[in-house]
Amino acid sequence: MSSFIYLASQSPRRRQLLEQLGVRYELLLPEAGEDTESIEAVLPGEAPARYVKRVTGLKLDAALERLRRRRLPPAPVLCSDTTVALGRAIYGKPGDAAQARRMLRELSGATHRVLTAVAVQKAGRRLEALSDSRVTFARLAAAQIRAYVDGGEPMGKAGAYAVQGRAAAYISHISGSYSGIMGLPMHETAQLLRAFGFRV
Repeated sequence: MSSFIYLASQSPRRRQLLEQLGVRYELLLPEAGEDTESIEAVLPGEAPARYVKRVTGLKLDAALERLRRRRLPPAPVLCSDTTVALGRAIYGKPGDAAQARRMLRELSGATHRVLTAVAVQKAGRRLEALSDSRVTFARLAAAQIRAYVDGGEPMGKAGAYAVQGRAAAYISHISGSYSGIMGLPMHETAQLLRAFGFRV
């Protein structure tokens, strides 16, 4: 049994959540030349759940190739991806402040889904899980959206907000997994890791 896992994610929130589970990890991050952006491209007509599971699988494939190339010692590799969906519309990370403002205007006063897929693989055995939560935003004034975006928090976040940050002041209701909305559902992740022999 492995004493640690590889975490193939640049997200400080995922690191924090793994530490909360008491799981020892090593980061397995992309090299400078790796094309990580194209992996996240949405296919025409793709449903949000199918999208997030497919992207997580592609991220895991890329991480396993990285592991092989670097000749690192074997251990389970964990990947995760989070997306925000309003109906069938997928909200990824905003490319700029204008896009972040548009996303928040559309999420204002509405309930959306936050889908986080997790996948773990070692020695050809791959296990996957999906967390599906609902988040309701209060109605946001244009000045609130502008101030939030100007603070910089939405950049690099699916749906242009961080549930654990200042956006919490605008969320009136959550149903599902808070850690899943943050980016790594603890319950599902613990179940996957237990299947690989970890005491979580």
